[in-house]
Amino acid sequence: MQTKITSGARAELVRALRERYQTTSRAEKARILAEFCAVSGYHNKHAIRVLNAAEDPIEPSSRRGRPRLYDEAVRQALIVLWEASDRICGKRLKPLFGVLIPALERHRHIKLDPAVRAKLLNIGTATIDRLLKTTRLVATPGMRRRSPTRLRQKVPVRTFADWKEPDPGSMEMDLVAHCGESNSGSYVHSLVLTDVHSGWTESVPLVVREATLVAEAIESVRVSLPFTLRCLDTDNGTEFVNDILVQYCVQRGIELTRSRPWRKNDQAWIEQKNGAVIRKLVGYHRFEGLAASQALARLYSASRLFVNFFQPSFKLLEKTRIGATVRKRYATPLTPHARLLLSPVIPESMKVRLRAVAEGLDPLRLLDEIRSMQRHLVELSQGGNPHTPPTRSQDLSVFLASLATAWRAGEVRPTHAKKQRKARNWRTRKDPFAEHWPEICRWLEEKPDMIGRELFEKLRDAHPGVYRDGQIRTLFERLAAWRAQAARRLIFEGTSDHS
Repeated sequence: MQTKITSGARAELVRALRERYQTTSRAEKARILAEFCAVSGYHNKHAIRVLNAAEDPIEPSSRRGRPRLYDEAVRQALIVLWEASDRICGKRLKPLFGVLIPALERHRHIKLDPAVRAKLLNIGTATIDRLLKTTRLVATPGMRRRSPTRLRQKVPVRTFADWKEPDPGSMEMDLVAHCGESNSGSYVHSLVLTDVHSGWTESVPLVVREATLVAEAIESVRVSLPFTLRCLDTDNGTEFVNDILVQYCVQRGIELTRSRPWRKNDQAWIEQKNGAVIRKLVGYHRFEGLAASQALARLYSASRLFVNFFQPSFKLLEKTRIGATVRKRYATPLTPHARLLLSPVIPESMKVRLRAVAEGLDPLRLLDEIRSMQRHLVELSQGGNPHTPPTRSQDLSVFLASLATAWRAGEVRPTHAKKQRKARNWRTRKDPFAEHWPEICRWLEEKPDMIGRELFEKLRDAHPGVYRDGQIRTLFERLAAWRAQAARRLIFEGTSDHS
């Protein structure tokens, strides 16, 4: 039974009760015995033997294990051998002892006591790692491995190959950080969930990354899904692997799994949506505060319908490898809405509701709302007024007319930021005309209207065998640059003369 009191207190209790127990009546003995067992934790029969004993019970002393086989001398010798082997693991170090120890002794680097030497040759790999544990933690603190925690042991691992062909309701989940170029401070996150079967994607903004908010966001998504949420697969972040989410999934009968650490391909479906949906909509700006979270919520309410009803996606059917060539075969692209209508798991009543929603949606109005909120988010990221969200447009004629010519302006998403490319002002190859360029400039000054081909032929006649046919294009580029420079010089010199 479980011990209730310490061993010292139990011994005092026995000494206080023994005489009274041995001299009292049978009924009183039964009462004393019941109380003693309840307090001490002893079994009934053992308590009787202790109370009827003639002297104090001998309490077990502190646990003494077997004598230590590998003393400090062995550990110090082991540290030297570990360092001499460039700090390899115990499984690799053990078979090296037969070579390493004689080599070090032969060159008089170490001189081992015969007893220590015999122990090192007989030591096991697990004992090597145990004796070197403290040394490794001090020598390589960054390499410390975390043992599986209680929560990680509760949440099983699911790899990308374990999905097979799940029914609708098995979703992967991840967080997308909107921190911009700096990860410091507090910023908005997007909680993204995607269904493995259909590709149905849901997004919810979170003002801060916190486990309670994550559970509340999942609940808001769960009640609006067109299918039953059966499984959630996450990464190993503490915002997902925690008591709150584990308890939430247990109460609602949702299977919770996690990917392997540092294996993003285990969550290939959600990682693809993070880029193709969230980053395409929001970009890489930094968003902070409640105003940005509300703007993202309004953006996601429109993009949710646009992506799930009007954005077909590919689905991989099979992948075969022949040598270094990988061949992939995809099914016909379908929208998540269309895939759910084809699934036999979805009830007919839900399919009727999905068709009714699809018939009432205007894709142009959804796209206009998305563009409007994207412009608002860019203004917020640049320090704009957070209290003036745009009103929903009623007249779409202007937006419809702009679609015919929008392609001329290039990228139309306001949240898209073009990467700034540095101006290139250096050569990657040696200039083939550097040696004779002064001579070429003299010819051009004498005859400025000379064409490039004529100039190239004259150069080859003056220096036979030096220039190839393929170098004529390089000469054309140098000639165009010379003429542009000559024109600028003429303009600036003329301006200085008249000033």
